[in-house]
Amino acid sequence: MKNRVKIIFNPMNKVVEVEKGTILLDAIREAGIMIRSICGGEGECGTCKVILNKGEVSPISTKQEKRLSPEEISQGYHLACQIRVLSDSEFTIPVESRVFSPKILLKMESVIDRINPAVRKYLITPPAPQEGGQYQVRLEGYSGPAPQLCEGIYEKIKELSGGGQLTATLTTTGGRPEIIDVELGDRRESNYGLAIDLGTTTVVAFLVDLTDGKIIGKMSELNNQITYGEALVSRIAYGSEPKGLKRLQEEAVRSINDLIHKLARSASIREEEITDLTVGGNTVMNHLLAGKDPSYLAYVDGNEKVSRDPIIMKAKEVGVHTNPEAYIYCLSNVSRFLGGDAIGDVLASGMHKSGEISLLVDMGTNGEIIIGNNLWLISCSCASGPAFEGGGIKFGMRAMRGGIEHVKINPETFEAEYTVIGDTPPRGICGSGIIDAAAEMFSVGILDFTGKIVKGKTPLVREGRDGLEYVLVPAEKTAIGRDIVITQRDMDYLMDSKAANCGAIIVLMRKLKISIYDIKNVYLAGAFGAYTDIKNATKFGIFPEFPNAKIKPIGNGSVAGAYATLLSIEKRREAEEIARKMFYVDLLVDPMFSEAYSESIYIPGNKEFFPTYGL
Repeated sequence: MKNRVKIIFNPMNKVVEVEKGTILLDAIREAGIMIRSICGGEGECGTCKVILNKGEVSPISTKQEKRLSPEEISQGYHLACQIRVLSDSEFTIPVESRVFSPKILLKMESVIDRINPAVRKYLITPPAPQEGGQYQVRLEGYSGPAPQLCEGIYEKIKELSGGGQLTATLTTTGGRPEIIDVELGDRRESNYGLAIDLGTTTVVAFLVDLTDGKIIGKMSELNNQITYGEALVSRIAYGSEPKGLKRLQEEAVRSINDLIHKLARSASIREEEITDLTVGGNTVMNHLLAGKDPSYLAYVDGNEKVSRDPIIMKAKEVGVHTNPEAYIYCLSNVSRFLGGDAIGDVLASGMHKSGEISLLVDMGTNGEIIIGNNLWLISCSCASGPAFEGGGIKFGMRAMRGGIEHVKINPETFEAEYTVIGDTPPRGICGSGIIDAAAEMFSVGILDFTGKIVKGKTPLVREGRDGLEYVLVPAEKTAIGRDIVITQRDMDYLMDSKAANCGAIIVLMRKLKISIYDIKNVYLAGAFGAYTDIKNATKFGIFPEFPNAKIKPIGNGSVAGAYATLLSIEKRREAEEIARKMFYVDLLVDPMFSEAYSESIYIPGNKEFFPTYGL
């Protein structure tokens, strides 16, 4: 036992025992504690801060010296990914490092015309033994091809055939009709499915009655993979090793199973009554759920290797707690970083059915841009970084309790007014808040058109460790006892993100030879569209002005696509057709992108795209 050490984590009062020399971040993961770790443990982001109360540790590199301030080091701060634990120890995980329940978007656009699910239940005509003791299975009201059934289902029919009425569960997800379960009694009205948005950060699940399409429960929680890196590239790196891939698959499945258990319990149904699942997830998440090696997605030529066919597997193959024979249908991927979640966005918007030219933007860690109509679709993705979700910013955080979500700056006093999620003292600033703050700083003149903080106008702008910084909230008004500031490094990162996104849109528009006046609809998917002040986003230059367009937030397009394909075979075909016909532009190798990016690195950008605000 002397080679094992005991670690206590406060304030959650959790205890874990690990091998001496274990990296602390691994111990935190083993304890099941959610901690911020944008870079996945590479020592590059500085978000996994902990305070050593007692015990002995040793650093594995000098990286934490660059990420922690002298004041933090003097107070016992360390980066969990950069120290090994050498003795029994006690740590505090400070409030800024903890991951709280986020503000998750559960609203969606329903796009179902007719309910026609891939799974239905039929009464079995009482089977009569044939020659050789075989049974012939007939389904009342079913007129399709003869269904397949495995030996186990066949034996179950024989076993139950003398007990009264039987109900068969029939699915067509696997390609051919297949009986996946048999139950005693008339169970036709007890048929449920699950529509899942498997996000990089969060997982959303809708429990749906497949007989009438009614949503009987919806829940969400953090993706348990989050401590292995918040960025997709971190997940790819971790999942490129067999052991890491297995762990990430297990964590994704654990997140889904937690939601299944809660939803089934709240609806008073058995988990086994869930007979079909559909998933809207990005390409990386789909690979990790299915246990497919994601390593090729790290390379540009990976785009050509991404299959545009939906990933389909059985629940029992990955350990999902539903009917074990239920199929999991993942909406088709298009490229390395444009997946089934974007296909769901298109389905939810209906842009692929309209004669008008529309733009769809789904902005997160990875920005997805799609322009098109009923004849064509062209797309790209841009590495806008997690800035629009509060990542990569000194006091940035996800949209969760304590996060500043909206900002207004007084042009005379330069003091900020703000609203906070949960109406509590702030502990950081989330994506919508940082966009507001940047636009407001520009409007009142403490940020110039190049994104540089302007000195001399107010004492709230001061010299800091990362250059000039603006004091958004003084320490006495925060939950963390420190000034919440926006630094020049934050602004440089935000400027890079906004230029990448706006530049991506400009590239597609120039390839199509269309202007801002040709776009008639702008669909904004996800939390960005739901919570961001669109006027401020345009003023800052995240996307161009579109004078003739209607701005339409569509909510959670990923779960909307999963819901549509859960309830309609026709929507599955529609989704697969969208993926097949979508043309993808890889900005990493497109020479037009560097020029468009350079034009967009100013606030707001080229006057061609910003006639009201532009330079």
